Order: sequence, then structure tokens, then C-alpha cells
Amino acid sequence: MAEFGGWDMPIQYEGILAEHEHTRTKTGLFDICHMGEFELTGPSAVADLERLLTMKVSTLAIGQCRYGFMLNEQGGVIDDLTCYRLGEERYMLVVNAATLDGDSAWISRHLSSGTTFTDLSDGIAKLDVQGPTARAELEKVFGKKLQDLGYFKAEPFQCLGTEMFVSRTGYTGDWGYELYFPASEAVRIWRALLANENIKPVGLGARDTLRLEMGYSLYGHELSTDRTPVATSRGGFIRKEGGFIGEAAVRHDLENPQEFLVALEFDSKRAARSHDKVFFQGVETGMVTSGSVSPSLGKAVALAFVKAGHAVVGTVLDVEIRGKMFSAKIVELPFYKKGTARG
Repeated sequence: MAEFGGWDMPIQYEGILAEHEHTRTKTGLFDICHMGEFELTGPSAVADLERLLTMKVSTLAIGQCRYGFMLNEQGGVIDDLTCYRLGEERYMLVVNAATLDGDSAWISRHLSSGTTFTDLSDGIAKLDVQGPTARAELEKVFGKKLQDLGYFKAEPFQCLGTEMFVSRTGYTGDWGYELYFPASEAVRIWRALLANENIKPVGLGARDTLRLEMGYSLYGHELSTDRTPVATSRGGFIRKEGGFIGEAAVRHDLENPQEFLVALEFDSKRAARSHDKVFFQGVETGMVTSGSVSPSLGKAVALAFVKAGHAVVGTVLDVEIRGKMFSAKIVELPFYKKGTARG
């Protein structure tokens, strides 16, 4: 166990490698109750959200969700989050635990009088069920069929004596679901899921190696208030129409990119760590943000910010790891090519 975002969180249960492998081949269960949920309702909710967020909100259908960023005036990333449309004038934001209080204050300061904001976090539990066999194993536990949900779609679902909100999303790159339900039911639902011996609990350790293999960003590593999201997303999850807070800085970086996030693959298992320096032909060009040995590939991988001119697939860079240089090649993401998330 370790502290994470103000919570005591499990780093591992059986072990990172075993949990990673089980999620890639079968079904893993993740306790994600630390994440926050906000509800915004009212006739001005959609306009407020489009001012607060970089992605398009007005075109969301009921039961659909989108990922994007919330920025400050300088274009720095306050948080990366997912926005769900729950009804005609009802939306839910799922936010990171470490940024929850700041997110709440920021959103509250930028709402119109016609929008009602409610922090639902304390009352909602969130469990993620991820892996290529997730649907079949969940249906065994629920005793009924799940909806045929498309990727990034969600619907209410009555099961195990409670009303759930089931979303076909996740953070592993494999097929999976995120389950939202009353916090009072968390222990009971957790135990019911684990009563299926094919579902095993997974901690933050394997959650990190799984997301890194897909090249998914982690707030505080690839994303922060220190830079706009352009270097990380290369313009992804940022709507062209504009009108959001921090837009001017984002447009500047889109037109004059100075650095980009790249995927580095090593020939060895010597893992780079956050803040390790990256060099091009002996000259420092950037810094590692996340690194680990990929259990699926059997070699070290990393994400790093490097100068835009060097951020080209196939380029060989050197990374200083504990005082020694190790070569790494820039490759296309994801590192792990067999993800089943989209089905």
C-alpha cells in the first residue's frame, strides 16, 4: 500500500508482473474509487463546459463520453478528464484524485448562473474491470448479459441489487468496463467480482505498466500546468473551433511547436525513470517522463519530451540512466500492438 492522491492505494496484490499478465490475457479488477466525479446540470452547462474543456462537448450524444483537457489561462493542464453526457442538460466529469479540489474550485469560479455544480465523489464508487475476457467474466458475476456498448459509450445497468452506470472505457488498452455505483455498495460489489476466480485484483504498479505500454499520459508526468497539452497530444483532443480557456497558448504551440512527447524503445531491460536526461548526438534534447520494463515486450520502454526537430520515428537517442548512457529508438505508439480495447 502507498499514499496516492490523498488515498491509501494498493501497489500490488499478487505481484506486478502476474497482475499485468492476467489483465492482458484474462480479466483484472482495479479499485479506482479515488477518482472524482462532478455533475453539471442546467441550460448553460454545455456552454460552460465548452469554455472549460478542450474537446467538443455540444455534439455528445446521451450515453457518450469524450476525453480532453481543462486548462488555465496560460494553457497549462489543470487536469485531463472524461466528460459524460447523462441527459439533455446533465453531464458528469471524471477527474483525477490529486487535482480534485483544485478542479472543483476552478470549475466553480467559471460557471454561469444557469449551471448547477455538484461534487458527487464521496458518494460514488468506481471499479474498473479490464481485459480481453472482461465481458464474459462480468456476465458470469451479474447473471445477465451486458449491453452491446460501443467504445466510449455508457448506459445505466441494474445488477447485483443496485443501479450501476457502465462505461466501455479504461486505461489499459484492452477491452474493459468502468463501473460507477453507490459507494455504500463498494465492498459488496468488490467481493462479488472477486468471487469469480478468473477475475483478479490489480494494483497501481501494473496499472502503470499497462498504461505505459499503450502510451497513455499520466497527470503529473506527461501532463501538468508547466506546458500546454500540445507537446503531449500533438493537437489531439483539442477542438478546432476554439473558445476554451487557454486557447491562445495552445494555438501558439500548435503553430510553433518546440517539443513533442515521443515513445522510446530500448534493446535492454535497463529502465529509465522520470527526469532522466535524453541526448541527441551528445547534446541534451529532452527528459524522460515515464519509464519501465514492458512486461509484454520484455524490454525497457519510456515516454520523453524531446525537441521537435528530433521527435522523428526511427531517430536514435541516448538516455542517461544512473550515470550511464543507453541508446533508444523513437517508435510509433502504442508499444503494445495487441490491445483489444476497441474490439
